[in-house]
Amino acid sequence: MAILMVLAVVSCSRRGGQGDVSSTDPLFFKILDNPLRVVSVSPADGKSDTLLVDRPMGKMVCMSSSHIGYLEALGSEDAVCAVSGVGYITNPSIRSRYDSTLKDTAVNPLYDVGYESALDYERILSLSPDLFITYSVGGSVPPYISKLRSLGVRVFVIYENMEEHPLARSGYVKLFGALVGKREKADSLFEGVRSRYEEIRSTVSEKGGEPKKVLMNIPYAGEWFIPGGNGYASRLVRDAGGEVLGAGKDRSESSVVSLEKALLLSRDADIWLNPGGCRTKEELLSLNPLFSSFDIPKIYNNIKRSTPQGGNDFWESGAFRADLALKDLAGIFQGDDSSLYYYIKVE
Repeated sequence: MAILMVLAVVSCSRRGGQGDVSSTDPLFFKILDNPLRVVSVSPADGKSDTLLVDRPMGKMVCMSSSHIGYLEALGSEDAVCAVSGVGYITNPSIRSRYDSTLKDTAVNPLYDVGYESALDYERILSLSPDLFITYSVGGSVPPYISKLRSLGVRVFVIYENMEEHPLARSGYVKLFGALVGKREKADSLFEGVRSRYEEIRSTVSEKGGEPKKVLMNIPYAGEWFIPGGNGYASRLVRDAGGEVLGAGKDRSESSVVSLEKALLLSRDADIWLNPGGCRTKEELLSLNPLFSSFDIPKIYNNIKRSTPQGGNDFWESGAFRADLALKDLAGIFQGDDSSLYYYIKVE
């Protein structure tokens, strides 16, 4: 399924044993040669899982929309035979291959195998996938993973959603490149993203000036989460020339603030980012009339490329395209919102 806001919040939580949090390299996987192996390292306890890549993975079940983003970049969407929550996928190629009334005679059909607590195990087994690739946000192994492994399904857990640097998340295209036999292409694609990201960051730095003060998010499940200063969202905002209000400078975990505290933060804000699923100020006020007290000049939301069911390409292709996410934010902070890719202006 799509990671969306739940994992956007959880991924900012700090785990032990992360190592150098300033690194732009992925911290939670590595690729080994002779023979080709991909090693995934849990950020929760440091335990590793090694996958022998003895052949290109031509049939994969993908449990996160971000996995689709990496495979799309590689031109390997056809390797996806099933997803979790097709309504949360924005990729048109993937969506076009799905039909709730699929016939088994269809050419390269795509199936929805459901969610963690209610997976269609019979369908998964019938597909005989080369790999079931999924994610985790904790140290314990979820029951569905243990069950799949007991049924003989090859399961691999990765942690791109826990990486704190935007370029570290982009680097997972190399992992997927190794899985589908496109390592050289993956390396080239990543270098392109890295180069463009660094160029945008350098341009922002050269222009100088005071960083834009940014209020982020709205209450989710009754709690207003502010990303930590070392977390993914704050790093992206900082590299674009902004500063997340209320973010702890030396912490990675999110903090929860009250509506009253958020109101106080809003008084210093130049820009409000990511107010839920709202596209208009009217929608925002309908959620809570107190938002009318948030006198913030500009509001932007990263939902330009989204589905009616709640899928959001920012968390899909954006997992790889950190350069596009940074370009959007840099444009917003510099007063140029004429060519936004993931963001819209909330008016």
